[in-house]
Formats: sequence, C-alpha cells, structure tokens
Amino acid sequence: MPPHALDLPIDISAKARDLHFRSLVIDTHTDTTQRFIFGDFDLGKCHADGSVDIPRLREGGVGAIFFAAWIRGTITGREAVEKAFAQIEAIRRQVERNPNDLVAAKTAGDILRARKAGKIAVLTAIEGAHMMGGDLGVLREFAARGVSYMTLTHVKNTDWADASTDAPAHNGLNEFGRRAIAEMNRLGMIVDVSHVSDKTLSDVLAVSKAPVLASHSSCYALCSSPRNLSDDLIRALVARGGVMQINFHMAFLSQAFRDAETAHPEYEQQVQEEAQRLCGEEDEACQLLEEDRLVREMVAQGKLPRVEWTAILDHIDHAVKIAGIEHVGLGSDCDGAQMPFGMEDESKLPRITDGLLARGYSEEAIEKILGGNVLRLMQDVEAAARAGD
Repeated sequence: MPPHALDLPIDISAKARDLHFRSLVIDTHTDTTQRFIFGDFDLGKCHADGSVDIPRLREGGVGAIFFAAWIRGTITGREAVEKAFAQIEAIRRQVERNPNDLVAAKTAGDILRARKAGKIAVLTAIEGAHMMGGDLGVLREFAARGVSYMTLTHVKNTDWADASTDAPAHNGLNEFGRRAIAEMNRLGMIVDVSHVSDKTLSDVLAVSKAPVLASHSSCYALCSSPRNLSDDLIRALVARGGVMQINFHMAFLSQAFRDAETAHPEYEQQVQEEAQRLCGEEDEACQLLEEDRLVREMVAQGKLPRVEWTAILDHIDHAVKIAGIEHVGLGSDCDGAQMPFGMEDESKLPRITDGLLARGYSEEAIEKILGGNVLRLMQDVEAAARAGD
C-alpha cells in the first residue's frame, strides 16, 4: 500500500479531531469520475492508488463531495454531450452500488438530509461547457439529471467563453454566454468560474443574478498560475456573494514549483508522454494517476521542489485576508492533479482543521471553511432561482 494508506493514521489534536468530525466537510471538486468509466472501479473499496474512495472519505470526515464529469476540450458537439451523459450515469451507478454510504444529492437540503442519515452526499458537476454542445436544451437536461454546477471552460475556450489558459477569442463572455448564464440562474445551477479568463469572470459577475463559485482555484498573489484568482478578482467575486474553494494542486500552491515547471517545460511533456505510453491514449483515469506518480518521482529526484500540505493553509490565510471568512472553502482537485505531500488523499483532510486551529482560527470560522460557506452559497443560488420564477 502507498504511504497515504489508511494504516498510517494522521497525528492531530483531540480538539481538532472532535471539531472536524462534527463539522460538515464539503469538497467541491474531484476528478474521480474518470475512474468510474474505465474498468470496474468500486468506490466502496479502499484502493492502493488515487485519492478518493469511501473508506478514505469516512476517514477524512467528508460529508459531501462533488464529482466532475470531464472530457478534453478538443471533443465537442454531440460526442461531447453523449460523453457527459455517460459520466453522469457512471456517478449515479456508484451511488446505487454503495447505498449504505452514499446518497445522490443536488441541493443544500439534500446535503443536510444526507448528513442527518449518516451518509455521504454525492453531487455531480460538469467541468467545461463544451460538454453541452452549444445547446441550452442540453443544459436543461444536465439540470434534470442532477447536475449542481457547471464550470464554464476547461483549459480551452468554448464557443462562448474564454479560458484562462487559452488565447482570448470572445473578449470574455459573448451574447450566447450571457444567455447561458441566465438559464443557469433560472435552473438554480451554480455557475463555476474556475478555469475562466479574468475578463470572462468579470463578465459573469456583471450578468449573473446569483452568486458564483470558484470551485477549485487558489490565490494568484501566492502562486502566479493563470488558473488562480488575483486579489481584485477575489474581491469582485465576494462582493456578489461568491465563494472561492482552494485547489490543492502543487503547481497552483507553490511559486517555486511553478517556476521550476516553467523553467523546464520538457518535464510536463515527458510526464504526459510517459503516462500515455503506460496507459494508452484513451484511458484518462490511468493517465491522471500515472502523471501524479511521475511528478512525485521528479520531486524525489530533485527536479521539482517538494510542496508540503501546509501550503493549503497559506492560501486559506490569504483568501480569508482578502475575501473574509464567509467566502473561502475547499476544492481539492483530487484524482485530477498532483496533491501536496501530507495531503495525498481525502483521509488527510482533518490535518486542515488541526492546522487552522494552530493558526488561531475559531471553531466557527473553521466550520465555515470546511463546508458552511459553500452550503450557504448553494442556498443563495437556489433562492435566486425561486425568486426568478
């Protein structure tokens, strides 16, 4: 078993353990869905690889988790739509396969009912609006199938919104994009602005009648990845009631790690090519896991700097300083990114509670960061949809 297996319990204070396990812990972004569609993966078993399964969710005190349906941005049109539907169905099957532990959820009320029943709420997200094929009817079908939020772009622009990691094509959000936001507001679907360009985010804030979510983004002031949010954008997001969820990916947490990657672009190419060689081009789940392993090997070889889990606390500190305690939470990006050392999987989440207590956060503040803030945002989005009916 790897060093993040359950037979290695983490060392935290009794106070932190008590607080963590009586709090509602919500992780707003994981990519484990890729594992559901390749092979016979069962969330109910403790796996020797990856970051998410029911035993580790229980060990980490997780009360609600968002699984993202995702495909590469080069796949568009009806093929993208059908792949999105297939992944939504794969998430549903995992819930049906593990009814004693999991329950399908979409709303804040669903999460609270799951918690009362002692179950983990499973929520569905669409990561990249290219998966709706430019059709608002598909967006409505996503909502009907239980999707709670949609990320407007992934790494590439869509036909109606610019991504943070692509050359601008629309100067932010175009007219169809504004209609899509309005429809998401009407449906009570959360608008997720992680991955979008700064201009797209500004345009979304200007048109959305509901607060928006950055489901897995960290702080640009601490690490200058285009995927992270500047202080000005954080302030704009929270001025409209939004919430930003800190991403655990090492390259979004550490400037030193980002600088090393930027100085050696061949590393990323080597990792991707080797992962494809080992897994084949089609098995995205295997590739993501191999990329994580290969990056960790590079850290061990001294090619990339080691990033400790406490970097997550640094980003929380900065986000709270800029946004206030009501607007920060956790969006790990587990099974889709390289986790920092000491936070390799969901079982390690109690360390965050312990670390925040050590940094002087109150119990009430920690409960908000762990899940209370995003639960409130969900309630606000649902209220805005009811008000618009």
